[in-house]
Amino acid sequence: MKQPGGLVASGRDSDIFEHGPGLVLRRSRNGRSMAVEAQTMDYLRAHGYPIPTVAEVSSDGTELVMERINGRSMLADLSRRPWTLYKHGKILADLHRRLHEIPAPPWLTAAPGTSGNKVVHLDLHPLNVIMSPDGPVVIDWTNAAQGDGATDVALTWVLLATAGIPTGRLKALVLGRFRMMFVNAFLGNFDVEAVRRELAAVVEWKMLDTNMTTSEQDAMQSLLATVKTLS
Repeated sequence: MKQPGGLVASGRDSDIFEHGPGLVLRRSRNGRSMAVEAQTMDYLRAHGYPIPTVAEVSSDGTELVMERINGRSMLADLSRRPWTLYKHGKILADLHRRLHEIPAPPWLTAAPGTSGNKVVHLDLHPLNVIMSPDGPVVIDWTNAAQGDGATDVALTWVLLATAGIPTGRLKALVLGRFRMMFVNAFLGNFDVEAVRRELAAVVEWKMLDTNMTTSEQDAMQSLLATVKTLS
């Protein structure tokens, strides 16, 4: 595999580089293999789901070359056009619904706290949706698993409601009532009672995530307590 170009972005455990016309290279910083992730992406594309095309995977799986998707993230788009809040909530819900109609392939492990047999993303929030000229595209399939769609929706609810606030212009959108308006716009497309039943298991699992800050963990516990009070 040829050497990549300049750095495009950095995530929790990988860096993304330029890799020629229309391509980027994703490189793991800790030696994690992305071979299963690439296999899952190919499977989902074959089922018509909007994700980047995989071009190449290194022999050890630590480098993944894929289609470069042009466009800003859904969160960035919301920060520039907050009046699209309800539209974007429906788009995010539709992406969940479409994904949860796809049978899980045998190589995916079970999502925590669920016995379903559909594909779940387990990180499907506005930062992982790129609003391309051809429509929304979902990225970052690191956590993909098999499970119940309600679990996936519940996790997105937790992330939308409790994740740390980015600095800069995005603060104006995601703070306060705008954050909760978006949460409600998203959840309004589902059977909220069914999603609510998954919330405790999702919070318990997410509390073990070392990427979550203390303030985010506190916010998750507060959300769970509030929902239990309203039930």
